[in-house]
Amino acid sequence: MTTKTGLIEAKAIELLKNAPQGMRTSQLINVIQESLPDMHPKTINGTVWKLTATRPEEVYKPSRGLFCHVSFRETDDKPKQP
Repeated sequence: MTTKTGLIEAKAIELLKNAPQGMRTSQLINVIQESLPDMHPKTINGTVWKLTATRPEEVYKPSRGLFCHVSFRETDDKPKQP
């Protein structure tokens, strides 16, 4: 059996995988609420807020209020200049 937070996290990650530009916090919360109408809004809000702490291997925040999937993370492969 999957927990409520597990369902919300899975939905958030699914949405972020399909959003190369990332999603703002409010946008992500609104889409999850539409997809999972039986979930309490505060549960969704709290789960999304903690997403980078609970799933750091899948989600990161490049700037305040913007969530992105790690597959879209820009890497700095340039050699460092002395």
